[in-house]
Amino acid sequence: MSIIVIGAAFVDIKGFPIGKYIPDGRNAGRIEYVHGGVARNVAEDIANAGMSAAYLGIVDDSPLGDAVRRRLADRGVDTSRLLTVPDGMGTWLAVFNEKGDVAGSVSKRPDMLPVADLLSEEGNEIFSDADSAVLEFDLDEEIVSKTLELGKKHRVPVIGLVSNMSLALERREYLSGLACFICNNQEAGLLFETDCSSRTPEEMLKLLITEREKQKIPAMIVTLGEKGAVFASAHGEAGLVPARKVEVIDTTGAGDAFCAGVACGLTRKLSLSGAAEIGAAFAASVIGSKENVCPVMKEVFR
Repeated sequence: MSIIVIGAAFVDIKGFPIGKYIPDGRNAGRIEYVHGGVARNVAEDIANAGMSAAYLGIVDDSPLGDAVRRRLADRGVDTSRLLTVPDGMGTWLAVFNEKGDVAGSVSKRPDMLPVADLLSEEGNEIFSDADSAVLEFDLDEEIVSKTLELGKKHRVPVIGLVSNMSLALERREYLSGLACFICNNQEAGLLFETDCSSRTPEEMLKLLITEREKQKIPAMIVTLGEKGAVFASAHGEAGLVPARKVEVIDTTGAGDAFCAGVACGLTRKLSLSGAAEIGAAFAASVIGSKENVCPVMKEVFR
């Protein structure tokens, strides 16, 4: 089964304090440079699960861009349509606290419009062999609309995820064209125009059921961190998936791993609840891994 993943590649620069993190002070610690980007992470996680992933994105013409391409190829991701463009990658700068949670971040987004040209020129060929697609929903409108057009034409369900909800809100009219939309509770708060930070899982589920229908989204999953995730669909399926209990090493990429698990599950025709369960398993393994990869992904589908 083949999954197309469309979105940006980033270089993540992550800072970790040695002791307690002091927001307004100098913090001794370590700095790491990691290949990142929501879509890039999802493509790698899907390949780690033993499923076929093709990544449509952009890297730059530097040794770092070559390294991103090589890493994906080494993991089994199809990079034949990964474009090379000067300054083609984004950058995410993040500082973590002593618990492994993000304390603050700044990102620089790349110009993704060359992907729109790729879809216009080769989209029919790309989608004709696909079983599903994963789309970074806050990309340029040209990319979002073309992806949904191709998905509809070739009967390929498109799963939407988000890296910047403020930009995704500008694409609100396209939400009804997605097979499923995945975001976290903070992002859901922006979409639903209400504060979701202090709601219980049960309260979030009730809100999601109402808002999913209001927003005309066929299916939606909202992740709640350590509280798990809630899901609801137009077919009446709704519920809560608890988070797996693991020792937290690094929460970076957990949300992306969850999305990858959901995409794998839905592509294999699992129910929304079953796909969310796979997502929770993927996320837990990433959180508890020193290498920030999911070592149990392939085991899930055996």
